[in-house]
Amino acid sequence: MTKEIVLEKVGKKIREIRISKGLTQIELVAKMEITTDPNNISRLEAGRSNITLFTIYRLSKALEVPMKDLLDVDLS
Repeated sequence: MTKEIVLEKVGKKIREIRISKGLTQIELVAKMEITTDPNNISRLEAGRSNITLFTIYRLSKALEVPMKDLLDVDLS
């Protein structure tokens, strides 16, 4: 499994959860209480950005889900 595939799968999971919560990328950034370009969320969801553990933490708080839910992807 390559790094790119892992990033794509995690990004897709984040996007699925965000959409299930009815949030736009801009709304998610606002809930994360950070100053960042919503394009960063777009790159993250597309698997074009390497996500940090702290970003996963901030996303989990903003999406109101456990961190493990953001990483619960099939890597087989």
